[in-house]
Amino acid sequence: MQALYFVLGIPLLGGAVLAWCGHRRFARDVNVAFSLGTFVAACVLTAQIIADGPMFGWQREFFIDPLNVFLVTLTAFVGLTTAIFSRPYMRVEEDHGKMTPKRLRLYHSMYQLFSFTMLVALTTNNMGILWVAMEAATLTTVMLVSVYRTAASLEAAWKYFILCGVGIAQALFGTVLLYMAAEKVIGHEGGALLWSNLNAVKQQLDPDIITLAFAFLFIGYGTKVGLVPLHNWLPDAHAEGPTPVSAVLSGLLLNVALYAILRFKVLTDGSLGNQLAGHMMMGFGLASVLVAAFFLSRQRDVKRMFAYSSIEHMGLITFAFGMGGPIATYAGLLHMTVHSLIKSAIFFAVGHATQKAGTQIMADIRGLMTVNPTVGWGLMLGALAILGMPPFGVFASEFLILTTAMREHAWATPLLLLALGVAFAAIFARVQPMVFGDTSVRPLLHPPALLPVFVHLGLGLMLGLYIPPYLDEWYRQAARMIGG
Repeated sequence: MQALYFVLGIPLLGGAVLAWCGHRRFARDVNVAFSLGTFVAACVLTAQIIADGPMFGWQREFFIDPLNVFLVTLTAFVGLTTAIFSRPYMRVEEDHGKMTPKRLRLYHSMYQLFSFTMLVALTTNNMGILWVAMEAATLTTVMLVSVYRTAASLEAAWKYFILCGVGIAQALFGTVLLYMAAEKVIGHEGGALLWSNLNAVKQQLDPDIITLAFAFLFIGYGTKVGLVPLHNWLPDAHAEGPTPVSAVLSGLLLNVALYAILRFKVLTDGSLGNQLAGHMMMGFGLASVLVAAFFLSRQRDVKRMFAYSSIEHMGLITFAFGMGGPIATYAGLLHMTVHSLIKSAIFFAVGHATQKAGTQIMADIRGLMTVNPTVGWGLMLGALAILGMPPFGVFASEFLILTTAMREHAWATPLLLLALGVAFAAIFARVQPMVFGDTSVRPLLHPPALLPVFVHLGLGLMLGLYIPPYLDEWYRQAARMIGG
């Protein structure tokens, strides 16, 4: 279990080191080095879990099992590639005067602390520590969103802080209610907030208290997922913060918040013996897909547009988990993976494109293929992948979700198809002239980091054609755990 110490210790140490030297020229490389160390430790931890099975750590306060181990690796991987992308991106921002030495130090230190909070939330066995980690993630991302210190970025950070602060307060009340139900069965000295203990006695928990607890927990953590109608913070945070922050928000934070909901769904299903939690997730998930799809056509800012795309996809994933069953749950886990990879790749390409054009307004970004074909192709392929074009992995997961909905909830299928069709038309109609239109952009002073874009797209393509056996087995084990 020593690998877990490195998974959590490296980003925590990185935050401390970069708080001291994050303003220096070599800080970008130090940020990448710490992110690489975290990823290597996560791979070692994953190999240990595959070989030896679930493990506890720190007196059972941390727990690694099939549901979270590959999410840990995915989080560390996206954190690494985003750090690589941010090297030239932040250098350009510094040249443009948007990033001062103090802001760079804040950005680099908060980036590592954000990774730390995400990894703590994924690995902890204590539902109280999970809440603390999510609150800490809120505070670190508030600092990241507001790093430019413009009026718009400060407003976006304030909206994010208020909405997510209210949401996380709801989650705290839900956690207290969960403890009330557990204390009656486990006792106050028996680890009543340890998920492994709760899972063992979930059928004995008071159904009335658990129903109320899940309602508050779902609202609280659903705010962090960006589910409608709790989504208003997400487009502003994406549009006004640095693009690397947009990549980790869509690629990491939304997944971790949904992971927290899944942990509580397992307990609620076991306690109630009905589909209340699933029906709530289906309802809010479907509403998110529909609302986000129609808002896509009204966007002028490219980062806001892809922020609404993230709301749409998180709604689809939530809907899949709400349906339950082995196929829908498997598809939800696959969609979580490919959405993280593809959406972060899109934001990487968007970041370079907006720096080239000097604007985030899509009407003013044209001809990327002429100025830099790799950026243009990265954005075009990323858009096609996230829209579900075969053979990318998004197509495979959406196909499984839709076919399951046709069989078990036929009433929802036309609504899902309508939303996916509207989203396809809205995004493709805007991305196509950005890539192939008459050029209005200029070359960058520093070469962009395009390797992360195509690595992510390549992995998304691979998962549409071939899922490695160990990853397939993880999806199956995690699906069995979530679905009972």
